[in-house]
Amino acid sequence: MKRHKDKRRIIKMSTRKKVHTYVRVKPTDEFAYEMITFGEDNKSIDIHIKKDSRRGIVNNQQTDWSFKLDGVLHDASQDCVYDTVAKGVVAQALDGYNGTIMCYGQTGAGKTYTMTGTTENYKHRGILPRALQQVFRMIEERPTHSITVRVSYLEIYNEALFDLLSTLPYVGNSDTPMSIVESPQGIFVKGLSVHMTGREEDAFSLLFEGETNRIIASHTMNKNSSRSHCIFTIYIEAHSRSLSDEKYITSKINLVDLAGSERVGKTGSEGQILKEATYINKSLSFLEQAIIALGDRRREHVPFRQCKLTHALKDSLGGNCNMVIVANVYGDATQLDETLSSLRFASRMKLITTEPSINEKYDAERMVKNLEKELILLKQELAIHDSLANRVMVTYDPMDEVQIAEINSQVRRYLDGSLDEIDIINLRQVQEVFNQFRVILSQQEEEVEASLRKKYTLINKNDFATITTVHKAGLVDVEGNTVGETDGQGFGLGVAPFSAKPGKKGKFKKTFRDITGTSTKKEGLLSPVSAKDIDSLSTSRSQLLSSSKEADVKDAPSHDREASSSEPVVSDSPKEDSRTTRPGTPPPKPSAFEEFKNERGSEINRIFKQNKTILNDRRKKASETAQRINSIKKEIDTTKEALDVQKTFREEQGEYENKGLMIMDEEEFLLILKLKELKKQYRGEYQDLRDLKAEIQYCQHLVDQCRQRLLTEFDIWYNESFLIHEDVQAPLKAKGSIRLGLLPLSKLTSLVRLKMMRINLAKSKHQSSLTVPTRSLSTMPE
Repeated sequence: MKRHKDKRRIIKMSTRKKVHTYVRVKPTDEFAYEMITFGEDNKSIDIHIKKDSRRGIVNNQQTDWSFKLDGVLHDASQDCVYDTVAKGVVAQALDGYNGTIMCYGQTGAGKTYTMTGTTENYKHRGILPRALQQVFRMIEERPTHSITVRVSYLEIYNEALFDLLSTLPYVGNSDTPMSIVESPQGIFVKGLSVHMTGREEDAFSLLFEGETNRIIASHTMNKNSSRSHCIFTIYIEAHSRSLSDEKYITSKINLVDLAGSERVGKTGSEGQILKEATYINKSLSFLEQAIIALGDRRREHVPFRQCKLTHALKDSLGGNCNMVIVANVYGDATQLDETLSSLRFASRMKLITTEPSINEKYDAERMVKNLEKELILLKQELAIHDSLANRVMVTYDPMDEVQIAEINSQVRRYLDGSLDEIDIINLRQVQEVFNQFRVILSQQEEEVEASLRKKYTLINKNDFATITTVHKAGLVDVEGNTVGETDGQGFGLGVAPFSAKPGKKGKFKKTFRDITGTSTKKEGLLSPVSAKDIDSLSTSRSQLLSSSKEADVKDAPSHDREASSSEPVVSDSPKEDSRTTRPGTPPPKPSAFEEFKNERGSEINRIFKQNKTILNDRRKKASETAQRINSIKKEIDTTKEALDVQKTFREEQGEYENKGLMIMDEEEFLLILKLKELKKQYRGEYQDLRDLKAEIQYCQHLVDQCRQRLLTEFDIWYNESFLIHEDVQAPLKAKGSIRLGLLPLSKLTSLVRLKMMRINLAKSKHQSSLTVPTRSLSTMPE
């Protein structure tokens, strides 16, 4: 149950306490002493019935019940009932605690008599008039406080709200229907009139006016049966007469007289009375459901809005108030079933815990006046302190424009170096100095931006349309980097990015990205890339390169071809790359690996990152699914425990069958449905977890393949670019069985050099045979 906090309210929490429950037995000449007995401490009641012999030998009928309460009122006077039940609640209401007193029971059991009493005899007056009398007497005992009392009288008849004090001449008629509204301050009824009462006589007049407007009827069990639920509320507001105390307290007392539950078979109701009985029993059933939910700490939702009665009593049932319930029962043996039902309701109410707290608020007008006085005193103390410290011309008022301009001038001179220190006298100057620093900084930023805009055109890198336009103009590359931007490691020399190098590599890179991007869009952005796709990308690189070169040659003008023929062409083939100047010492592998990932291995690296992102996403989903499965499992165990408790309780009470079908209460049936739904959710989540684990295993395999391929390609590229000599690379570029990456570098170098020696030896033999004269052939040995 959620509780709203009022910003103007300070609530001092106290200890939790149980709802006080009392039982008042209606006096009768035919009291069933054999069936109803009271404990020695007068705080328990025992019920005993004889077994029905007509059920046979095997008879599990329950015959004994025992109920522990806070008190049993048997043959008690109205004075005793009020002192025991209501006197403490009303006394604490004057201290700021809310209170609720409720009478519940069977029709004709004495609820209205307990709450309002009778008008024929002064001694027989009930809780309500006695509470009003106590409130006004306690007000007279507190001359230091100005206490205001207001009252209202609400009737709930057939699920409709009525104001019992609307018949007064000064209460205007309203066409708007009454409704229950929830606010941070609590529950209130819109359209219900609230009347101020300055005297005890005025309060009694309002009470009698409301009583005459109540709806009553007659049936076989009660000649004056109340056909509606009535709530009489006393609102109390106490202000201290001392103007220095801005706090005040508010409280309210709800005195609830419920309509009695009826069994149509006993009352013989018909027509309109039967309709009223239906509404009464329905609302009391909803009240009992709300009480059961409040007593169960595991329940998060309490069904307050099922009927008008529970909705109107939402902040009274289990809220921050002192609550007392009086269960009125019969002492006759013929009404024993209804007596057991009322006692069960009282025992359930005893399980509810409340948190009574003082409702304190602040008077805004008094608070402002007190703060103004405190401000004057603080200024006087500061003036005395300044005079003792020989500080003159010190003011604590807000600064004017002249003072702010002077501080701005001092800050500018301090930044220029012409002023060593800024004079600080009070806290306002410190704050204003920092404010002027902020103002000057923002002005300088605007000046720098304006000067840059005059010389350059600023481009937002997140604006893709502008980046595309500038790229077409040749100012930036595909990635949005400016051509010739510095690397921060040399003497300010520009380093062109990969896409801006001579040759056709930039166009090849764009073409390759377009192809891979198109295929990615077709297959889905979050689908993992397999090792076959990586092989196809690496093998088709040379084909894409050659095709792009041919397209460039076809599209180029004739004068571009002539110009290109006169200049050396830089090729992308390994043979021509080897002719470029190589560094004296190979770079470190970490930096070389980063360069490789940005250039030659960019596509494999992109696929590796994509697969790794998909793998992490699947792992995250699997973790969330496992957490949901664990929470569902815990909820299943909790529901099973609650269901076992319900089954045990049903077995103890005795199982009922109707035509071979087991009859269970609503709570056990709801637990069975909840358990079935939780098991269904558990199976579904478990299947999802199995599917996710299979996907994770597949994605992990692809990530490992991509990682291995990336490292293999890097080793080949690193050896080719920095370690293997040009003479060694020449035989490898020709078509043969030896390729980079198949053998270690040392063995590869030795094998290639041996092959070169054989080739050179064969060439030298061939040349020597060509240079020998023909006349010496005969002298050569055979």
